[in-house]
Amino acid sequence: MPTLSYRQPGLVIAVDSPGSHPQVCDLQRDLRALGYLRRGIDGAFGSGTERAVKALQHDLLNNAGKGSDGSAPVRVLDYNRGRVSAVTGRVDQSLVECISDILDDANFPRLPFSKDPAGDNRKIAVQIAALPSTRVPTPYLVAILKQESGLLHYVVPHGTDEDDFVVVGTDTNSGDPDVITSRGYGAGQFTLFHHPPRPEEVAGPILDPGHNVDRAASLLRDKFDGFVAGPTSTADDRIAEIGRGPLRLCKYEPSDPRYMTDCRACAAAAGSRSIRPGLPVFPGSGTPWAPTQYYASASYDGVPVREKIGCDWPYAVRRYNGGGINSYHYQVKVLKNLAGE
Repeated sequence: MPTLSYRQPGLVIAVDSPGSHPQVCDLQRDLRALGYLRRGIDGAFGSGTERAVKALQHDLLNNAGKGSDGSAPVRVLDYNRGRVSAVTGRVDQSLVECISDILDDANFPRLPFSKDPAGDNRKIAVQIAALPSTRVPTPYLVAILKQESGLLHYVVPHGTDEDDFVVVGTDTNSGDPDVITSRGYGAGQFTLFHHPPRPEEVAGPILDPGHNVDRAASLLRDKFDGFVAGPTSTADDRIAEIGRGPLRLCKYEPSDPRYMTDCRACAAAAGSRSIRPGLPVFPGSGTPWAPTQYYASASYDGVPVREKIGCDWPYAVRRYNGGGINSYHYQVKVLKNLAGE
């Protein structure tokens, strides 16, 4: 049985009863290792820690280990045994005993951390920039990874925040903010809809940055091959702006040294446009630009004109993460990263 500093008779830790700094740090570290806290090990029980606690309580009541992408190695609800009855965001000793049992079970994988996150991140950025533009154009991949993770595989401690775990992004798309519907891990935000991850997923793309980025490149190529002009689906913006012609890998021939490498120059040569709320997301679209849950503003300046870039990668990146109006926001962010803004 693990020794937990926040296992104290009668102790309740919550936003209005924050406990001691060491106790909250230890709690946050455990919630990070178990995949419930997005980030932050600073000893302050704030809204982020409260959301993590609620997500854990929800899973103790509901998570049977199934996801749209397969099964988890354990069922989180099996650790409850009647001790948690509601989602409160408060850490009482009944919840502490559930956490203790989870930590005591080697079948529940832990997320990795780095002893030198800043150094590891620098190495990863160099490796990504040196990738050959064969399967996908590396500049587009880098622009995506900047949007996904800031090109970081690990969080870097700063100030009073001791967090050095793998970068995790969380989505709550069920309508219930207490439910984490998916998690993205590492530089490429390798996404899983089941929790916890399986041991091979931790040892592979979650722990290994090279594997993680390779999965990101594969996903981007899959979006290019299957989404832009079929057969899986079609990109409405591409059809409206370019038509239904064959896919365009690059405007340069494979023998040209600029082939799938000179993407930033192509974005600059395409010119730029401004986007404002209410404008259609593409000519003739019935969907107007508007803020969303994930994007607070729908005003952008200096956006490369996608239809003049000369390839179909701008349309492929739109579906790397998200759908609907969110995918258009995402496309703009990536194109601006590509242009160096």
